[in-house]
Amino acid sequence: MNYYMNKTVSADFEQTVQKVIDALKTEGFGVLSEINIDEKLKEKLGVDFRKYKILGACNPAYAYKALQLEDKIGVMLPCNVIIQETKDGSVEVSAVNPMSSMSGVNNPKLMDIAGEIQSKLRAVIDKLN
Repeated sequence: MNYYMNKTVSADFEQTVQKVIDALKTEGFGVLSEINIDEKLKEKLGVDFRKYKILGACNPAYAYKALQLEDKIGVMLPCNVIIQETKDGSVEVSAVNPMSSMSGVNNPKLMDIAGEIQSKLRAVIDKLN
């Protein structure tokens, strides 16, 4: 099982970021955080890096269910989605595969939630073109 789901698109980076945010909203997610890795690497290390953004996405209803089942599951929240430029100039969008990340937690009920979140994140990826 792969730890991520991804898709490469031939769209502008910033347009893709907005499309991802919009697609997340349609699946019930909000974006809790946005980290511009390229900017942080420039600021902290003085290095140039390709455009690379991490979105911390959360579906509150599912997060609440998961927290009721496992009080430490917050170490795995939110669901990260990355948008990055590739060497050929296209843009790749990747999302965590919650079935993979949650497989280390011995709780079958949690895996049911992870499966539902996986379906929603897959729908986000599939909506992109």
